[in-house]
Amino acid sequence: MLLESDLFQALANYWQRFIGDNYPWWVVLAEMLLIGAVIYAVLRSLQGTRGARLLRAAGMILLVSFLIVWLVAQKYAFSRINFLYPYFLGSLFLMTLLAFQPELRRGLIRLGEIWGMRTWGKEAEVLIIPLTGAVARLAKNKIGALIAVEGRVPIGGLVESGVQLDARVTTELLETIFWPGSALHDMGVVLRQGRLTAAACQFPLADFDDVDRSLGSRHRAALGLSQESDALVIVVSEETGTISVAYRGRLRRGLTAETLRKLLSETLAVKGISPGRSSANPATSGKGD
Repeated sequence: MLLESDLFQALANYWQRFIGDNYPWWVVLAEMLLIGAVIYAVLRSLQGTRGARLLRAAGMILLVSFLIVWLVAQKYAFSRINFLYPYFLGSLFLMTLLAFQPELRRGLIRLGEIWGMRTWGKEAEVLIIPLTGAVARLAKNKIGALIAVEGRVPIGGLVESGVQLDARVTTELLETIFWPGSALHDMGVVLRQGRLTAAACQFPLADFDDVDRSLGSRHRAALGLSQESDALVIVVSEETGTISVAYRGRLRRGLTAETLRKLLSETLAVKGISPGRSSANPATSGKGD
């Protein structure tokens, strides 16, 4: 039964072409390496995300449908199944595009980063010192904070959703904004080109499937924005005073002022700033908001 199926006949024909003189071995090798590199890049980008589970489900549906059509319907001439199968594949492709919409959007954003011309220089130098000082004092007093430093990908939509300020970044200003009872303390602030652009901005929340359920809304908002853009987002927990940083969809917790300064200087490529030595090991989970 299996040997007579069209599937094995097609595989046999492909093998004959492969070992023949129609395709030079180096062309086949280059094609296989290119296909493998693309598959590896896709799987790596989806590792640990909801997209990985969706990809496994789509692969299982394709495998089962392939076996039904090629090994059963073709053998016993189930004409209706053979007729509907191409339409089924087209519908599955469209549903996969809809299901992978967040992952596709993030991939396009990453491509946009490659062509971006955003560079940091003296803007970052005058930003890091007051920013780390404010975060350290907020953490000491256990005052919650959410601060985003814009990267190459513009986040102008978030700025428009908040209160526009366009002010010089100072430790006192950041402390005043996040002080409990302040009119702008809720939600987050956006720093752009070395200036405090807006406050009370609503950041997109990450899905519960991508976040430890012990984390609160601030950490979800930080992860959500880091998934949507290349912004570096700083979070101060109101419950524990823990300093965390979300960047490119990953959350680092348990930072000190010195480790935060080092991380900022490395991420923003700042020269001439001595970050000091780290005394804490970043973690990826824990209590807090």
